Amino acid sequence: MSTSPDAVARYALFGHPVAHTLSPAIHAAFARERGSGMHYEAIDALPEQFPELLARFAEDGGLGANVTLPLKQQAAELCDELGEHARRAGAVNTLVRKGSGWLGLCTDGRGLVRDLTERNGLDLRGRRVLLIGAGGAARGVAPALLEAGIADLFVVNRTPERADALADAMGQPGRVHTRYFDDLGKLGEFTLIVQATSAARGSGLPPLPMGLVGNRCACVDLNYGEAAIPFLAWARASRAQHVVDGLGMLVEQAAESFNHWHGWRPETEPVYAMLRDRQNTLVSAE
Repeated sequence: MSTSPDAVARYALFGHPVAHTLSPAIHAAFARERGSGMHYEAIDALPEQFPELLARFAEDGGLGANVTLPLKQQAAELCDELGEHARRAGAVNTLVRKGSGWLGLCTDGRGLVRDLTERNGLDLRGRRVLLIGAGGAARGVAPALLEAGIADLFVVNRTPERADALADAMGQPGRVHTRYFDDLGKLGEFTLIVQATSAARGSGLPPLPMGLVGNRCACVDLNYGEAAIPFLAWARASRAQHVVDGLGMLVEQAAESFNHWHGWRPETEPVYAMLRDRQNTLVSAE
């Protein structure tokens, strides 16, 4: 096995909470595939702690990091430079050390599109899309969905102002629209519904009319594991043609991050299969 120059370089995931995260296992598998060492850790950081912890991480030799809820928009503010998707989204999930500062990137959207099109065989072109949520996760995937050729994107959020801000950031008023939750029953059918909130970890999802699910509709939750169960159950009860959780997106966005750090994109299917088998084993054991 070859020794890589980054064998002892530090990488991390910042977020809160992070005890449940699969990211260290994913990146460890990618490093084994590449034949190199990699130190990747999960760092629990509340928003008020994040700037100091990130600065300390950089001082200790950190070369790259992932960022998850609730820090994605804050991370964008801490960067010296933003990639195109991150700039449009106002959210960052991947940090790359550049000199004395950070380059902020958003790999979530490309990870989602790759999972839906390549792993699940979906054609996203021309789809009428409902995006539930307007936080960092929703902002992270919206630009890539538009680039993938969807027809229209409707954004709903508990706080309408955040939905309006997301729509404005996309800069495509003819394709991106905001609506209130109370209007959901009047919006008709969709062919792609993306659940991008962390509601299942808190007070739960708002009531969703089954009439939202149209023919050949795909329903996607950006969460995985227990957090995705309520929405996926609703999707199945609504007879969605495709029901997808966020595990595949998690693996694909991690591979995009790994590529930005190392200049090499790992094969994702073995890692995805390993995690899916692990998840199925845990469910069957309950």
